[in-house]
Amino acid sequence: MTKVMTKAMTKGMKRLPMRIGAALVLSATVIALVACSGGSRVRKPAELVTVTNQFDLQPVWSTSIGSSESFNFHPIVAGDAVYVASHRGNLARIDLATGNKTWEVSVPERLSVGPGSDGRTTVAVSTKGMVYAYDDMGKPIWNVSVGSEVLSEPVVAAGIVVVRALDNRFVGLDAQTGVKRWTYQRQQSALSLRVGYGMLAIGNEVIVTGFTGGRFGMIAIANGGLVWETPVSFPKGFSEIERLNDVTAKPSMEGDILCAVSYQGRIGCGQARTGNLLWFKDYSSYTGTSQSSDMVFSANDKSHVTAFATKDGTQVWENTQLTYRDVGESLAVGRVLLMGDAQGYIHAFSQANGEMVARIRHDSSPISAAPIAVGGLILVQSQGGKIAAYSPK
Repeated sequence: MTKVMTKAMTKGMKRLPMRIGAALVLSATVIALVACSGGSRVRKPAELVTVTNQFDLQPVWSTSIGSSESFNFHPIVAGDAVYVASHRGNLARIDLATGNKTWEVSVPERLSVGPGSDGRTTVAVSTKGMVYAYDDMGKPIWNVSVGSEVLSEPVVAAGIVVVRALDNRFVGLDAQTGVKRWTYQRQQSALSLRVGYGMLAIGNEVIVTGFTGGRFGMIAIANGGLVWETPVSFPKGFSEIERLNDVTAKPSMEGDILCAVSYQGRIGCGQARTGNLLWFKDYSSYTGTSQSSDMVFSANDKSHVTAFATKDGTQVWENTQLTYRDVGESLAVGRVLLMGDAQGYIHAFSQANGEMVARIRHDSSPISAAPIAVGGLILVQSQGGKIAAYSPK
């Protein structure tokens, strides 16, 4: 049985492997909770319904970076390039237009997460908490230990590399030298989910990220100061497991509205400047939210996909056709919502009514990272290591 939770005060516990990666590992938590409670419920993935594609995602280019194995790697776009990494230590810069690798390096250690890049400095973090930095030509410039395991993608902005460690420390490193500029320490929880907590960078000024205990907040990139902190949900239940409601997934933002969701908690949207919530509703998700101009979308821990009105939280539609297919993070782009699943399919839903309007097979491995829309292309990276650019037609 996969274990994804650790006592924060317990030290030296042997690390257990995760089934399919940090973002999807919470689905294994659901299985574990059912099994440990003596239930006989089986999570059988839904059969795929027949879909007549109303548009095509035509391949433009594809390449491979290597497997993520049990970790969760996200590609990142900076300028005219996409940066990708693998667990084995491969780190590469890929030309966005052609798919050609302009440089590729082998990091000295196995990686747990990465990369982060602003186009000038690119970083990746090893399983031992060592941050490796490379310049725009792929040459190593520094490496620094943050003293703890890291499962959250680093952010590079405003000359700072922001690293979030598993021990609830945020560390700001100088992007050119690796010198520590600041540290922000969060209080440890008695029980927390052993996953990466996504960080959303807004401009070169702040990041928005989730915390344990159903809270999320905004942190200044320049000095690590907490700008605001807001609860999405509150722990409830009798056991520590029932009271888990961490905001693990990266919040989303459209205009001046931020939305976030917690595991075993709530989904809600509020003002980006203050963090004050406009509304919230009971909901549970580990894959986060994505937004259009007037709706917020999320998939719950059963892989049921739901759309809510951003202004007041009214449920607009729900699609249950992907039940237990372990969908990944979503992308709202144009008039559709895109997300991958554990069998390597990319599904497209109509934002208006939730109808499934297209499907393609990327490969046979899980797709947990959100697709990326850039320059008229849709970028997808699977845990098997295939990264491809598709053109909607």
